[in-house]
Amino acid sequence: MNNSQAKSESPLEDDQPAGQSTQSPPIPRGRILLVEDVASLRAIYEAHLSNAGFEVHTAASASDAMALFRAHPVEIVLLDLMLPDRDGDELIPEMLALRGRTAILVFTADRSVDRAVNAMRAGALDVLIKPVSEARLSSAIENARSFAMQADPQSDAQNAPTIGAFIGQSPHMQKVYDKIRAAARSVAPLFIWGESGTGKELCAHATHALGSRAKAPFVTLDCGALPADRLDSELFGHRQGAFPGALSDKPGALLSANGGSLLLDNVCELDPTVQTKLLRFLESGHIKPFGAVEPVQVDVRVISAAARSPMEVVDRGQMREDLQYRLHVLSIEMPPLREHPEDIETIAHEALARFSTEEQRSFTSITPEAMAWLQSHSWPGNVRQLMNVLRAAVVMHDGPELSVDMLPDGIHCAPRSAGASASAPSANTQPVIRTLAEIEREAIEAAIERHDGSIPRAAQELGVAPSTIYRKRETWERDTPSTP
Repeated sequence: MNNSQAKSESPLEDDQPAGQSTQSPPIPRGRILLVEDVASLRAIYEAHLSNAGFEVHTAASASDAMALFRAHPVEIVLLDLMLPDRDGDELIPEMLALRGRTAILVFTADRSVDRAVNAMRAGALDVLIKPVSEARLSSAIENARSFAMQADPQSDAQNAPTIGAFIGQSPHMQKVYDKIRAAARSVAPLFIWGESGTGKELCAHATHALGSRAKAPFVTLDCGALPADRLDSELFGHRQGAFPGALSDKPGALLSANGGSLLLDNVCELDPTVQTKLLRFLESGHIKPFGAVEPVQVDVRVISAAARSPMEVVDRGQMREDLQYRLHVLSIEMPPLREHPEDIETIAHEALARFSTEEQRSFTSITPEAMAWLQSHSWPGNVRQLMNVLRAAVVMHDGPELSVDMLPDGIHCAPRSAGASASAPSANTQPVIRTLAEIEREAIEAAIERHDGSIPRAAQELGVAPSTIYRKRETWERDTPSTP
């Protein structure tokens, strides 16, 4: 155990008995447990950390590591995954069960995706591929310390009924909030999926804001808004003179998000060539801007968003399987509004108050009939569609009460069920049975009509990429039987 034995002979004031529960005193800042069985590497890492001002305890085996971990509260654990007596990733849940606020970083010389994914899912904050540079180690330690400072389970953020800009306290949304809190403690790639309008971008923002990178940049790139050649430059950047028109260096989204998080919205729209380059970055941590001579190291948490589940995007041929495996370490599914209609009333009241302030209106309440109407519908465009309907009503009318007749005409959303509300207008309470595909098509065509045939503007309203609408219309035309 080298110098850790000497250190353990002089117990520190806040040392605690083995087996003490997670209800422990505050963890001392700057104390690290380094678990590495290769003596030369252990010495290198220990010297670097000691020179940086950390108090370092070291162990060369899993058994020694657990003994030290029980005896000495530490802020950060640096854990090798290949130990002589046990696999390091088996220690992660045991350590977190004892002290859930400890930040665990793992070392591995194995570039296997499986090992990294398993460690992240077990609760590791980050995976460091050997050999680890001083810059990479310092960056990981800094992120881990930020996490440790924010991970107090008694804090308001940890116990708040909602997170970020979300509205709603239904069981469905509470599950989402729990997943966001869990994902925020890691820097592992996160895949957020759900129907248009369910709040995928809000989820990404909330995860970033609660994590160790909250003060670092959060950058969003819509993968469906640009052609492949532009997307490559927007993602990886280019150097001045790399091609005609490249009048200056462009950092690209990955470099702009260095130290922070990058949201790849509509990630399924990535061109296959760009997918290959993104996979290379996820494996190496380096990018090479177009026209650059040397690669650049980038430390970014990648968050992906898509309308379909990670498995479905692969099955549909929209993403390479190896890339999906890299992006889908953690995942959060955003539920459609029809699955948590109990949140409609809360969303409607908060949206009305906000829009009334923004549009300088005097609305203070919603009539029971209007609320019943709102609650009786399935909202295929989800929360975004509900918010758009309320904003349109506020813009076109004034209060103090929002009534049924103020709601805009031509809202294309089926009643949730025939008996959803006895007080809703009779024209909207008749049972209508339609497939989700039919509802989706109606919503898209209605949006295009509202924008005088402009697909880009319709796509912006619906929160999807224009290419998605073009592709769907081609499918509809192909599947519609031609008339003789």
